[in-house]
Amino acid sequence: MKWNKYTIQTTTEAVDLISCMLSELGIEGIEIQDNVQLTQEEAKTMFVDFIPELPPDDGSAKVNFYIDADEDDNTILAKVEAGLDELRGFVSVGEGTVTGSQTEDKDWINNWKQYWHTFTIGDLYIKPTWEPVTEEMKGHPVLSIDPGTAFGTGSHETTRMVIKQLQKYVRGGEEVLDVGCGSGILSVVALKYGAKHALGTDLDPNAVTASEENAAQNNILPEQLEVIEGNIIDDEKIQKRCGFECYDIVCANILADVLEPLSSEITRHMKPGAYFITSGIIDTKEKEVAECFEKNPELEIVEINHDGEWVNITARKRGM
Repeated sequence: MKWNKYTIQTTTEAVDLISCMLSELGIEGIEIQDNVQLTQEEAKTMFVDFIPELPPDDGSAKVNFYIDADEDDNTILAKVEAGLDELRGFVSVGEGTVTGSQTEDKDWINNWKQYWHTFTIGDLYIKPTWEPVTEEMKGHPVLSIDPGTAFGTGSHETTRMVIKQLQKYVRGGEEVLDVGCGSGILSVVALKYGAKHALGTDLDPNAVTASEENAAQNNILPEQLEVIEGNIIDDEKIQKRCGFECYDIVCANILADVLEPLSSEITRHMKPGAYFITSGIIDTKEKEVAECFEKNPELEIVEINHDGEWVNITARKRGM
């Protein structure tokens, strides 16, 4: 399928109104290009550990949108231009010019699948849902996942390190708490290796749906994996729902800035001797996070591992 790409040269203050206008016209493929720096709060909600440096924001922006070339008879384009004229009465749209080009002939929905194939972490096979279980996989744990609907696939260094630690510390029958569970992949892996039950928490309500879908895809029963929306760090209701001194393993593949306050709360939920497996830590923050963990007298660091520029810190609750 061929798509006609159109670019609106505009201002940062107009991008939200322009995006809404395009959506109302039935245009779904919209992207915004600007140099507006993310705030720390925005970075946290986007699950990034550091904020990329951008050129100075000069107030300009581009809004790109796509129309099926076979259906593009300039009707929608005319409506877009009329919409821009209307918006000029409410906001500065800058140049407000629209330029067009044609994309390559691609199946944008499925084309990316050619780049994602089965891979292994230890004896665990992680495969996309559209690939079959092979003879080679039989007798090994297999995680089937749809990258198109998941927050993570296991291929990122941070996820990979936590999976390796779960392979090491899950022995069977454990209660697992997965903080910032995202797609639920870590909970599912723990259950594949014999954990009895997992509870996931996440600030994003979409994580509940993604985790439930991944659990069902991997024949995990609803009673084995539960996911709740909320923040265990400062929400008393979530803290009580999670329970106290009842987890053998806690995993958290989240931001370093979130792991630090979490480290002072999490031991209340861990059994004596339980493991706290963390990742999502960029190497420039390793020392800071480790020192924060060491301030909690109930935690002792047992391992620090590296994969590229990312760090895993595994700690243990004292008492056994």
